[in-house]
Amino acid sequence: MTRRSLRTTVALTFACLVALATAVVGGLSYETAAGMVRADEESVFAGVVNDLQVQVRQGRFTAEDFTTDNPRQNVLPKLLRATRITVQVLGPQGNPVGSERPVPLPFDRADRVLAPEQRAGAGNQREVALGGSRYRTATVALGEGRGAIRIAQRLSDTQTLLSQLRRYIVLLAGAVIVIATAAGWWLARRITRRLTRLAAITQEVASTGKLDLVVPVTGDDEIGRLGHSFHDMLGRLARAKQDQQRLVQDAGHELRTPLTSLRTNISILQRFGELPPETQADLLNDLNQEARELTHLVNELVELAAHERDDEEPGDLQLAELAEHVAATARRRTRRDILVYASPVVVTARRTALQHAISNLLDNAAKFDPDGSQPIELFADGSRIEVRDHGPGIDEDDLERVFDRFYRAVATRALPGSGLGLAIVKDVALRHGGTPFAANRPTGGAIVGFTLGKM
Repeated sequence: MTRRSLRTTVALTFACLVALATAVVGGLSYETAAGMVRADEESVFAGVVNDLQVQVRQGRFTAEDFTTDNPRQNVLPKLLRATRITVQVLGPQGNPVGSERPVPLPFDRADRVLAPEQRAGAGNQREVALGGSRYRTATVALGEGRGAIRIAQRLSDTQTLLSQLRRYIVLLAGAVIVIATAAGWWLARRITRRLTRLAAITQEVASTGKLDLVVPVTGDDEIGRLGHSFHDMLGRLARAKQDQQRLVQDAGHELRTPLTSLRTNISILQRFGELPPETQADLLNDLNQEARELTHLVNELVELAAHERDDEEPGDLQLAELAEHVAATARRRTRRDILVYASPVVVTARRTALQHAISNLLDNAAKFDPDGSQPIELFADGSRIEVRDHGPGIDEDDLERVFDRFYRAVATRALPGSGLGLAIVKDVALRHGGTPFAANRPTGGAIVGFTLGKM
């Protein structure tokens, strides 16, 4: 099945609308003009007949008064004001008298009986046909048996005029439709040009999977806004694809170390009975530790991927209540003293994501403040959430990278962890229109948190 392009559809629609409008206007114009012409011809003929009747009633005219060549005696110029009029005169005996102009029409009995009529002005009107032409005729008696005069108006002249008018209207309408079609095609090209380019790019994206294509974005109308939106969408998809590839690469790199260690220890297990008791204990502890690290890493990878695909809708929640709930859970898990300073405000956020971000901040503070002599502090208001600890702080070279995935400072690589906890905090902050931040406290320790934007 042949697919019709949008450009062709717009052009044909425009041409059809113009054709319809032209046909309606042309038809109405013709009918109006034809009606006016016919009415004018009838009015002129009726006026001539009325004048003739008035004249023959007022004067005693004979047939010779209408046929003489003497312009002073011939009364026809005084009576006839219209062109395209045929005049014929009947004598007292009902016979044609004088010359007939411009063409002779046959008389019938109804005309001849008016020649001997005594009453002046008596007459009849009818239509007759001669040689393919039609005439409107009127016969008027001169009275007292002096004859009669007949005038005739050729209707074919009017029809010829109307036929010419109809032909001109049809030709003009055809020219208008042709011009409108060309104009519609040109206009359709201008309207659909950007859509055509955008459609070609979408087809290329669908067929090749490339997301780094240049989207032509022009104008600020609906099509321009569509181009901007598609450009932004491609950019987001490209960044998401890059993040996905980087996550897979980083995860593969991070998983390689514990898996290699597990494989080595498993190979040693084949000689487990030959090992001294203390070596056996160290091997089992090492296996247990590697399994926990691997489990923790997999759990954080799953959590990070879940956050990226999370479709939880934002809702209103009590920030202080959420902060106290997360702190209580962290107290039980870390056995640390956690102080909460939260404003009793309502924020619009994704509850599960915000809960995970705060929990990761508290876990990070507990891990890097192993002394535990000072409480961990959680501050939360309507736009800023931060956790303060009393640990060694963060090296200045690491402040800008602590939120990168799998990044672990040199001083902390001996500690358990995968380097994904703060990456999840960054992801939650960005998805809530905020930014993550990290700094060192002047009195010692670190301040790590994020801001909340408007959703």
